[in-house]
Order: sequence, then C-alpha cells, then structure tokens
Amino acid sequence: MMPASPSTDAPRLPYIRNLRWWMGGLLFASTVINYIDRQTLALLAPFLTQEHRWTHTDYANLLISFRIAYSVGQTLCGRFIDRVGTKRGLSLSVLWYSIVSMATSLATGFYSFAAFRFLLGAGESANWPGAAKAVSEWFPKRERGLAAALFDSGSSIGGAIAPFIILPIYYRWGWRPAFVIPGFLGFLWLFAWRRGYYLPAEHPRISPAERQMILADTTETQLPAERKNSWAGLLKLPQTWGAIAAKTLTDPVWFFIADWFPLYLLAKGIPLKTGLIAFWVPFIGADLGNFFGGWASGYLIKRGWSLGAARKAVVIFGAIGVTLLIPTIFTANLAAIATLFGFATFCYAAFSTIANVLPSDLFTGGSVASVFGFSGTGAGIGTIIAFKLIGYFSDANQSVPGHSFDKVIVVAGLVPLVGMVLVLLLVRNTRATKEGLVRPV
Repeated sequence: MMPASPSTDAPRLPYIRNLRWWMGGLLFASTVINYIDRQTLALLAPFLTQEHRWTHTDYANLLISFRIAYSVGQTLCGRFIDRVGTKRGLSLSVLWYSIVSMATSLATGFYSFAAFRFLLGAGESANWPGAAKAVSEWFPKRERGLAAALFDSGSSIGGAIAPFIILPIYYRWGWRPAFVIPGFLGFLWLFAWRRGYYLPAEHPRISPAERQMILADTTETQLPAERKNSWAGLLKLPQTWGAIAAKTLTDPVWFFIADWFPLYLLAKGIPLKTGLIAFWVPFIGADLGNFFGGWASGYLIKRGWSLGAARKAVVIFGAIGVTLLIPTIFTANLAAIATLFGFATFCYAAFSTIANVLPSDLFTGGSVASVFGFSGTGAGIGTIIAFKLIGYFSDANQSVPGHSFDKVIVVAGLVPLVGMVLVLLLVRNTRATKEGLVRPV
C-alpha cells in the first residue's frame, strides 16, 4: 500500500527544488560525523600506544573489536532497516554511536577501550546500509552513482577534517575531551534528520514533478515477490555474491589507510606533526574518486552504455589504479608517498562508489539494505583478517626501519584486482529471477 499523501487541510509549505539532493546532503553529513568519531582512535594511536605501551598487535586487536561488531551489525542492521524504515533505523544508529563515542573518554585501559570500540562498531554499522536504502528511495537509477558518491564521500571528508578537530583538542586538553567533543555532532545531525527526512510520497516540501519522477523509477520494479526476500534466497543469487566481493576485496584497503596511515608514516621515519599536511591527501583523493566514479558511470550510461557495462568499466579502472600503492615501499619521501596514496585512494573510491550502488542497481527496494548488509559483513570479515596480518607483519618487521609495512602494501595493491574479476563474473546481465528480486542491468 502506498503511504498517504500529506494532508491537504494543513498549510502547504513552499516546495524545495531538487529536494532529493538535500536528502543526499543529510546522508553525506551523517557519514562525515560517522568518520570523525571513528577516526579519533586512529589519530590518537601514536600517543595512546606510547602511554599504554601497546604493540601494533594490541592496536590491531582494538581495531578488530570494532570490526567484529561492525561486520555482524552490517547484516543485522541492514535487515533491521528494511523492516523499520530508513528514518527510524538511522536515527537509532546515530543516537547510539554518538553516546558511545562520548563514553569512550571513560576508558582506562586496553579492555575498556576494546569494549567501547565494539559498541561503536555496532552503532556505526547501520550507516551504509541505511544510506544505500535511502538512495534507492530518493534517486532514479541514472543518478544513483552520484548519490552514492555523495554519501560515501563523507568518509573521506570526515577523515580529512578529523585531524584538524581531534589533534588541537588533544594538544590543548588531552585525549579524553578529544572523544567527547566530536560526539556532540551526532545530536545536531539527529535534529535535522528527524525534521527533514520523509519518503518521497510523503514529503511535504517535494514538488509534484520531482515526486512523479522519483516514484516512476523506484516503483517500477517493486514486485510482489520482493516480500519473499529471505536471507537464504538472496544468498543463492550470484549477484549477491558479486556485491559482497566488491566490498570484501576493496574496503580492507581503505580501512588500512584510514586506521594505520599515521603509524605507517611513523614507520617511514616521518613524525606525525610533519606528516599532518600529507595525512589528508589520501582522503581528498578518495573524495574526488567518489564523484569521479559516480559521474563516469552516469556519463557512460548517457552515451548509450548499458547500466552493467558502465558500472564495470569504473570497477576495472579503480582496481588497476589501486596498484599505485606498491611503489611507496621504495621511498621515504613524504611528497611521493602522499601523491601515490592520493592517486590510489582516488581509484579505490571510484570502485567503492560502484560497490555501494550495486545493491540498489541489482535488487528491488525491499532487499537493498539486506544485500548491502551482507556486503558490509563480508568487508568486515576481510578487514578483521587484514588487521590481524597487518599487526603481525608490522610488529615482526619493525627491526628493519622503514620497511615494516612492505608486505602489507603489496597485498593491498593487488587484492582489489581479485575483486574486479569476481564482479565481472558474478554481476551478470540478467532478467528478474523467479524470486522477483533482481533488476535487469
């Protein structure tokens, strides 16, 4: 049943032009805040590891505690959001992780930090499934690439600006306020989200033309059979595994850069204060790559390419470009490292944008968040394995100055190529299956 239209008896508010992009802006802001909160530990790691005498393996285990909850939470929260709706689901998520972020200031040692990181991962895991579902609700398919790029770019923007928020707080007041102050941002976002987000059919500020344009493209594949979107049914489809592979074999590369880059610079003999100017380069590269991936696939579609071919072309470009990480093992020059990381994250983010939009490309509305949750869980498991190996190899090779991350860098540069191959094989041009879940691409 379609949601009821806003009451005609109430005073009509003026329409907002291109309201769907304001909704995209709210998703972008949520992702920015999400990443500022999670980057706090990464930025404070050089100081906390010294204060608490943590090894790289200890630090990896802290990150893994976040990833365990985040991995399981992606699937559970994706299913939850498909059940309760985008507005309620993301509201609960942001409320949860904002409180946990602030409460991390109460940590006293390794185990309490691990507990708070676990709780933070559980709360933050809903952001991407929820944002992907919101994109499927508010954007026609020709714009979903750019819409996904917009919300996903919040991760790189959040990561880029986090040092300029977190480190000044740390240097002035210490590490505990550095967890508390950013946590307030989530409450500001919640106010705007609760007042501003409705489905297109219900929103009082959307013009009739925009509502008709959105609903024409988002309701055409809402088949009755989509109500049978059981996990088992979804996991039987090769397209589901293509979406899982796209994130499982790319996200760990990004999380290595986001969570380990300060320690990587230290291993190269570059002090954090000296390297601060370079810290944001990979994040800006990723931000530009997000929009390039969304724009490029949309441009190819306008040029007559099929949806599947346009998406896969960007995947190939992105996977090959990530190999630019590998030359960094041969230099300790800060400018060269920052440049290569920036180009690699640009290419990664182009691939990532397609990975984020695949569930809404391939599946009908009632399955989008669930499939995105599967892919997020796959990415989390991949990241957990990666972090265990990073901790082990970087600790084992600390005796060779500047080279403790060499093996990690080589693997990070090559793994997305495997993801590319699996996407090309599994995301097939297909008509709706008997389950009525898969869209033609």
